[in-house]
Amino acid sequence: MELNSWFQKGLTKDEYIGQMTRNKEEMVSIYERFELKAEDKNKLEAIQSKNLRAIVLTEDWCGDALLNNPVLLRIAEAAGMEVRFVLRDQNLELMDQYLTNGTSRAIPIFIFIDQEGNEVGVWGPRAPEIQALVEKGRAELPDKEAPDFQEKQLAFYKSLGTTYQQNPSTWQTVANSIIQKLL
Repeated sequence: MELNSWFQKGLTKDEYIGQMTRNKEEMVSIYERFELKAEDKNKLEAIQSKNLRAIVLTEDWCGDALLNNPVLLRIAEAAGMEVRFVLRDQNLELMDQYLTNGTSRAIPIFIFIDQEGNEVGVWGPRAPEIQALVEKGRAELPDKEAPDFQEKQLAFYKSLGTTYQQNPSTWQTVANSIIQKLL
């Protein structure tokens, strides 16, 4: 299926949020609290004439999606970009065209397309700085066979989730990364 068809198949922001059963409050909270800087809005207004659109491969249980999706929505508003959400687990045919490192179905993945349905950029699943933070945290975990691995891993992911939800500089880091992809 071509990208225009995937876009048409996708859910609008309101449809996506309406069907969420996990991380809804957290995602909406970031969306409500995050505001783009004036210089970012100016950069994005300059690309409005490109009439870009975004296909978001996502799932509501994904911690990275609860961080990245609301940031993308604010960027899309400033860039005049329509966004459609496609659920990864029900659309593996599309997901498997956008594997991370050629093997991983990591999400979210943002596919930016023009009006003809041509891909003009792909972003995700994390900003490089966030990826480095995750890799550092994982490297500090004990061996998977260690008796406290599960406990330490849960604590790491809980701490990461708190950072995602409470740290505006994290939101800006994601915004910078996405905007850089669009310019």
